[in-house]
Amino acid sequence: MLTPSSNSVLEPVTARLLANQPRISAHFARLRVTQIGLSTAALDQFDQAPMLDAAALLADARVAAIVWNGTAGAWLGFANDTALSAAITQRTGVPASTSTLAFRDLFRRRRIRRVGLVTPYTGDVQARIQANWQADGLDCSAERHLGLSENFSFAEADEAEIAGMVRAVAAAGVEAAAIVCTNLPGAALAPALEAELGIPVYDSVAVSLWKAMDLAGLDTAAITGWGSVFAGA
Repeated sequence: MLTPSSNSVLEPVTARLLANQPRISAHFARLRVTQIGLSTAALDQFDQAPMLDAAALLADARVAAIVWNGTAGAWLGFANDTALSAAITQRTGVPASTSTLAFRDLFRRRRIRRVGLVTPYTGDVQARIQANWQADGLDCSAERHLGLSENFSFAEADEAEIAGMVRAVAAAGVEAAAIVCTNLPGAALAPALEAELGIPVYDSVAVSLWKAMDLAGLDTAAITGWGSVFAGA
């Protein structure tokens, strides 16, 4: 897992997701990411070069898959992450993907088109995500966001507030809710919200692990108790 440096959620949550899987291990390399926005400085944090260097170090551990466990591709565009994944594989020989591509793959595999978008981001970032996903055939008109830009602060979001945002987009008649940010503590909320709302609730950290396991040829259904994301294809 390639990890934003100021994230404090994705590593412990991934460890919890894998707690009952002694034959599967997750390994992390950090890249400096502190602010989320559309300024040149904010976008430059996601330059490909340091990601490739970090991926090469992870490949030394003979990992079976490499995933950029960050959602920048949601506003940078799917083409950005497709190119990044291809470059990682070319550099390391390891199958690669990203959180954003994982969402798209999951939606396509499960034939989901109407997605409720829940994020901690500012309005301009949210609008960019909606436009990118709309261009790819996903209706994200139902959305809620917290208006935050400091990456570290996302982890401090109140779980009740996150659940409230999921309920709000669900009320718009979406087919699934997507909690898009790998530093937002939403994964543990998914099972109860799914039971309450009757729709899938997909959290970025869980979706990233789902994709990593899929790339590695592992049975994602082995992960239980964390909602429908890990169910069979």
